[in-house]
Amino acid sequence: MKNNIKALAVLFLVSFGLQAQIDRSKQPEAGPAPEINLGTPQTFTLDNGLKVLLVENHKLPRVNMTLTLDNPPAPEGTKKGVASLTGSLLGSGSKNIGKDEFNEEIDYLGANVNFFSSGAAANSLSKYFPRILELVAEAALNPQFTQEEFDKEKERSLENLKSNEKNVAANASRLRSALAYGKDHPYGEMQTEESTQSLNLKDVQSYYDTYFNPNNAYLVIVGDTNMDEVKPLIQKHFGSWKKKNIPTFTLPEPKNVTATQVNFLDMPNAVQSEVAVVNTLKLKKGDKDYFPAIVANQILGGGGEGRLFLNLREDKGYTYGAYSRTGDDKYVSTFVASASVRNAVTDSAVVAFLDEIYRIRNEKVSQEELEDAKAKYVGNFVMALEQPTTIARYALTVETEGLSKDYYQNYLKNINAVTADDVQRVAKKYFMADNARIVVAGKGSEVAESLENLSYNGKNIPVKYFDKKANEISRPEFNKTVDASVTTKTVFDNYIKAIGGREAVEDVETVLMKAQAEIQGQKLELEQKTTVAGQSAMSIAMGGNVISRQVYNGESGFMVAQGQKIAYTEEQLNAAKAEANPFPELTPGDAKVLGIEQVEGKDAYAVALSDDTTAYYDVETGLKVQSVKTVSQMGQTMTVPTGFSEYKEINGVKFPHRISQSFGPQSFEFNVTSIQVNEGVTDADFE
Repeated sequence: MKNNIKALAVLFLVSFGLQAQIDRSKQPEAGPAPEINLGTPQTFTLDNGLKVLLVENHKLPRVNMTLTLDNPPAPEGTKKGVASLTGSLLGSGSKNIGKDEFNEEIDYLGANVNFFSSGAAANSLSKYFPRILELVAEAALNPQFTQEEFDKEKERSLENLKSNEKNVAANASRLRSALAYGKDHPYGEMQTEESTQSLNLKDVQSYYDTYFNPNNAYLVIVGDTNMDEVKPLIQKHFGSWKKKNIPTFTLPEPKNVTATQVNFLDMPNAVQSEVAVVNTLKLKKGDKDYFPAIVANQILGGGGEGRLFLNLREDKGYTYGAYSRTGDDKYVSTFVASASVRNAVTDSAVVAFLDEIYRIRNEKVSQEELEDAKAKYVGNFVMALEQPTTIARYALTVETEGLSKDYYQNYLKNINAVTADDVQRVAKKYFMADNARIVVAGKGSEVAESLENLSYNGKNIPVKYFDKKANEISRPEFNKTVDASVTTKTVFDNYIKAIGGREAVEDVETVLMKAQAEIQGQKLELEQKTTVAGQSAMSIAMGGNVISRQVYNGESGFMVAQGQKIAYTEEQLNAAKAEANPFPELTPGDAKVLGIEQVEGKDAYAVALSDDTTAYYDVETGLKVQSVKTVSQMGQTMTVPTGFSEYKEINGVKFPHRISQSFGPQSFEFNVTSIQVNEGVTDADFE
C-alpha cells in the first residue's frame, strides 16, 4: 500500500514538474498533419471503356454501388428538360421486366435503387447484391420508354415548373445561373414550360442513345464483396454495353461584368429578398490555389463561424443565415455569397456582403481565424474517412479530375500549409467584388427604390431589371397611384360582385373546405370549417393521422399539436377573430386601400385589413388573389403570403380551388378537392 502511495506521489510530482515547464502565454504549435493511409481501390476496365472501382469492407453485410457518367456538359437548347426527363424515366422497368414487377422485386429484396440521367445508385444486403446489380444493369442498359410513363413524367415536370412560378428562391437561383454562365451555356440554360411542352418520346430515346454510353462511365462498388465475385458479374451484365462516339461542343466562355451591378428580379409575392453576390471563376481541385481558396471561403462564409454569418445574422439580425460557396467544377464555376433577408434591410444587406468581401481581400485574416478554418477542414476530413464510401468517392474524384494518385494522402498537409498571405491573394483573385453581379429577387414595390439609391465607396451601383427568363427589361412600374374614386367599399363591392353578388354571398352561413398538398412525397390533407358567426376550425392530417388542429368558437380558441392542447394567446385570439369569417369583405370595418401593386404580373389593389394582414384584389377581375400576414417567430419578423386562384362556382358563389402558401423557404400548393356550403358544419366542430 505504501509503495502504491509513493508511486502516486512520484507521478504527481513528475506531472506537476512537467506542467510547470509549459509556457501558457504562448499558443502551442500545431503538430504535423496526421499521416493519411486511404488504401487503394481495386480496379479494372471493360473493353467498352467502363472503369470499375472496388473497395472491400466486410464490417456490415451491405453493398453500395454507383454508376457515374462523367460526360462533359452538353447544351439542350430548345429541348431543355430532356435530360432530367430521361433520368425520371430510367428505372421504370426494362424491355424484359415490367415496371411493377421491377419495383416489387426491389422492394421485396429491401434494396434502394435510383436512376438519373448521369447514372444510377443502389444499396442492398450483400446476399442480394448479385441480383440487384443485374437489375440495375437491366434497367440502365435496356430501358423501356413507354408513352404512358413519358406523359406522366412530362406532366409532373410541367406541374413542378408551375409550382415554382411563385417560388422566390427557385427563380433567384435560375436567374443567377443564367446571368453568370449565359443562357446558351449548359449551366445557364433555363427549362421553361415551352421547352418542356416541345419534348416528345423520341427526344428522350435520342438523348439516352447519345449520352448514356460507357465511354466516360465509372462503376464504384463498396462493401461486403470481393473481386472474385464482382468481376465476372460486371463482365456478364455490363460487357454488352456498346461504346459510341459522344458529341463534343465548343461552349461559350462565361464572362464577368466589367463593374459591379445589381441585377433585380421583381417577385411581388416575395416576403423576403434573395440576395447573392456572384462571379464566375475557373478553379479546379488540382490547381495550386484550390486549398487557399477553400480555406478563404471557410473564413468568409463557410458556416456558422464565418464572417458573413456573424455579421448578417448574429450582429445585425438581417437573416437566419448567410453563407458563401467557392465552386470547383473542372469546366467553369461560380463564387456565390448569399442570404435570404428581410425586405426592409435588402440594401443594407448588400452593403454588409460587400463589406465582408472587401475586408477579406484588403486585410489579412487573423491567425486565430486561419487556424479555426483549418481545424474545421481537418476534422471533417478525418471524420469522413470513417465511412468506406469516402475512399471510393475520393478514388473516383482522382480519376474524373485527373488528380495525382497521392492527392488525398497530402490533403491535410496542403490545408495546413495555407498562410494568411495565401488567403488574401486568392480572395483578391476569386472573390471579385469589383466585377460581381449582385442578384436580388424581391418585392420591387418595397425594395427597388432603396437599391437604386445604393452606393458603395462613393460610387453608385447601377441596377438592371430582368424577367424570370433572364431577359433584361425596362424598370417595372411600382406603387402605382390609386384613383381617388377607389375606396375600400368599391374594392370590396367589386369582389362580392365578382364571386356571385351580395345576395348569393349573404345566403352563405357555413363553409366546409377540403384540400390536399404534397410535401416530400407525402399527402397533406387540410380541412377547414368557417361560419359567418365568426367561428373556425382547421385540421391538418398526413397519412390519415391528424398532426395539428386549431379551433376558435368566436370567443376562445386553442391549438392541438403533438397531443398537447394549448390555449390561444390574446394575439392569437385577435388573429383568429379576424380570419374566421369566410367573407370579411361584407363588413369593411377599418380596412384601408394602400395602393396598387403587382401580383403574378397583374395590377391588384392592396387593402390593409388589419395591422398585420393585407389583401390584394385584381384590378381587372375584382377577385382576391393574395393575402399577406406578418408574423413573429424566434425573434424574427416575417410575412406569410397566401395566394388564391382557379375560382369555381359552388352554390352560386365562386371559391378559389388552388391555394398557395409560403413560410420562409417552405412553399405549399393546396388543391381544393371539395367545398360544401351550408352543410357539414355543426356547433360541435368548435368545441
